[in-house]
Amino acid sequence: MQYRQLGRTGVKVSSVCLGTMTFGGEADEAEAARIFERSLGAGVNFVDTADVYNAGRTEEIVGRLMKGRRDDIVLVSKVFGRAYPEPNSGGSSRRHIVRAVEASLRRLGTDRLDVYLLHQFDVNVSLEETLRALDDLVRRGLVLYVGASNFAAWQYMKAIGISERAGLERFAVIQPMYNLVKRQAEVEILPLALAERLGVMAFSPLGAGLLSGKYGAAGVSGRLVDNARYHTRYGHESYAETAERFVAYARRVGVDPVTLAVAWCSSHPAVTAAIVGARSVEQLEPSLAAAEFVMSETMRDEITALSPEVPPAHDRREEAATG
Repeated sequence: MQYRQLGRTGVKVSSVCLGTMTFGGEADEAEAARIFERSLGAGVNFVDTADVYNAGRTEEIVGRLMKGRRDDIVLVSKVFGRAYPEPNSGGSSRRHIVRAVEASLRRLGTDRLDVYLLHQFDVNVSLEETLRALDDLVRRGLVLYVGASNFAAWQYMKAIGISERAGLERFAVIQPMYNLVKRQAEVEILPLALAERLGVMAFSPLGAGLLSGKYGAAGVSGRLVDNARYHTRYGHESYAETAERFVAYARRVGVDPVTLAVAWCSSHPAVTAAIVGARSVEQLEPSLAAAEFVMSETMRDEITALSPEVPPAHDRREEAATG
């Protein structure tokens, strides 16, 4: 297993992070336990969850699985979604954040979270209020590091700017979507992470399974077939064409497409870890293998060329290229 520095925190985490969204849902507790044990046995020390996963059951399962080895795990959870049925549930208000973190800690059976992320940007709450609430959690010792997921680059940077001006705990970790068919993070988010020394947990490295190659077979079930949200997210024809080219390349070089997709994601210089999840240990194995796969720059470039080039963040590409 490779271990990398999580941004500027000084904490070392595995280059593969175990995503637990299936725990208590697509994977029952017995299978979740097998996935968890196999991951830790392979050297994974980075675990991602969220309060809204399976209505809190996921955190409860993770809590039971961590017993006796909490200090061996860098634990991440998230806040934003409606975790309980009342008008003030959800969002990034101080009230909800305080209530949500206390509930997460109870479910997880721990006294602290290593990393606590805003699950998305809240347009209805002052960002400064949210950041002050997170800062308070750090001062209370309930959370060690803070950050966010699913923000635009300007939203991450705005939060960092407010924190620096106000002397608040600064974002240390971000969690963007990043895979071969959705490379938008390369335009501004990943360069921002490098410039600001942020830890990056990249989610959906397989494009909800699109890059695994399994959807080329008839009668296959999975998120892209069974879940309308994922079908909408990844149903574009160009994504399928990219995936087809990628799977053919993987088979040509003799590497499991899952292993290659995760390795490609985690080989970006800004990415600390790729988040991988599974419904079974068997499904997990090729993702774990990515941690041992050494991808050359040439191979990464060849794989990148299989997908359409991402438009730049500005319209003066020629001048930027020539200086």
